[in-house]
Amino acid sequence: MNLNRIFILGRVTADPQPRTTPGGQTVLTLGVATNRAWTKDGEKQEEVEFHNVVLFGKQAEVAATYLRKGSLALFEGRNQTRSWTDRNGNEHRMTEIMCENMQLGPAPAKEAKKAPVLPARTGKPELAEEEIVPIIDLDEDTGRSLTPMFEDQEEIKPEDIPF
Repeated sequence: MNLNRIFILGRVTADPQPRTTPGGQTVLTLGVATNRAWTKDGEKQEEVEFHNVVLFGKQAEVAATYLRKGSLALFEGRNQTRSWTDRNGNEHRMTEIMCENMQLGPAPAKEAKKAPVLPARTGKPELAEEEIVPIIDLDEDTGRSLTPMFEDQEEIKPEDIPF
């Protein structure tokens, strides 16, 4: 049995630039940076890796709409290496992550307070600035949500957990 599965949680290195194939499918290639930190001889060390992530279709459209340089996101997919020969006869290889699932990270605090203004598909005009409603309340100091995810659920106590 073989398994080709990759999960990376990292930051987008540049604003997304979607393309369209001749067949009309949206394609987006993102650069994503991940890091690893450790201590060696009392000094903090850090290493950064850069990954190419390829998204197709609806996921590419969502990523192009909501991700910006510095955005945090989780990508799940498979490794794929492609090779080609350039005009000068030089061989090249590139390994990419073909994204199958994506989860967006938290929105920056200044963007999270308002719902996005999306183009109307029903022919209705877009919402005016004063009609935009808050979607979450944020603590000004920490940037964390003040709105509980499950309002009707009571708090879980550690002693109630069976394991």
